[in-house]
Amino acid sequence: MHNVVIIGSGCAGLTAAIYAARANLKPIVIDGYEPGGQLTLTTMVENFPGFPDGILGPELIENMRKQAARFGAEFRAGAVSSVNLANPPFQIFAAKEMFETKTLIVAAGASARLLGLESERKLVGHGLSTCATCDGFFFRGKEIAVVGGGDTAMEEATFLTRFASRVHLIHRRNDFRASKIMLDRVKSNSKISFVNPAVVEEVSDVSKNAVDALHLRNPVSGATSTLMVEGVFVAIGHDPNTQPFRGQLETDENGYLITHNGSMTNVPGVFAAGDVQDHHYRQAVTAAGSGCMAAMDAEKFLEAQGH
Repeated sequence: MHNVVIIGSGCAGLTAAIYAARANLKPIVIDGYEPGGQLTLTTMVENFPGFPDGILGPELIENMRKQAARFGAEFRAGAVSSVNLANPPFQIFAAKEMFETKTLIVAAGASARLLGLESERKLVGHGLSTCATCDGFFFRGKEIAVVGGGDTAMEEATFLTRFASRVHLIHRRNDFRASKIMLDRVKSNSKISFVNPAVVEEVSDVSKNAVDALHLRNPVSGATSTLMVEGVFVAIGHDPNTQPFRGQLETDENGYLITHNGSMTNVPGVFAAGDVQDHHYRQAVTAAGSGCMAAMDAEKFLEAQGH
């Protein structure tokens, strides 16, 4: 029987582990679908407080992991396959193990949707990004592309014009899912050009470990073309890793967990932190902050229950 089990080992989960461990709750951290979260897919992180010269994403995660372990947090590899949250103690099934816990912190994160190209995965963090706020600064004065047709793509394209010399907005259809106000804002920006309908067939150059061009195909005519850019932002949405909790924890229409009065879900004793419940900010520092909140809320819940 554990006091607290934390699902997820990104910024939210590891911060929750640090706080829970320092409170002598001896937390168990289950790594989850993507051990280390989205920061493991980035290179340099320059907007996390306390690192004036920046820090590599994987290094930041490793430091947080060591910090949590130093205070007594224990780690288990594997992803959660199912949970039973009907009554406490809660049951968590992962990697052929079953954990029973008095409280649960879900910090399973969200996974950025990608185009499904082999070159894309290899170039993440090397000119290809899924977060303009995180990485836009690195593309100052460069010509770049944004792939997507919704509000997120419009927001990212607009934001990136602060840094890039030109932003090419690539969309597979002639029509856009974005709201009219967002679309009008992009159309009125002289630094943004539309490339549609167009499908990205390949991102090059993997051999150089850097983005230098996008190879496009017109889905209507079949014509192919090459767009020379030094960076590409994929903005086609995120999927919260909430599959094992569906039907037990309350979610919004996009599958993100809904929290009340801080970090509590609809099930007393179950808390949520990070991108699994935040589809707006999606930053390392906000994830860390919500992980702190969840750990403190879990501690207060255990105290109120007399544990």
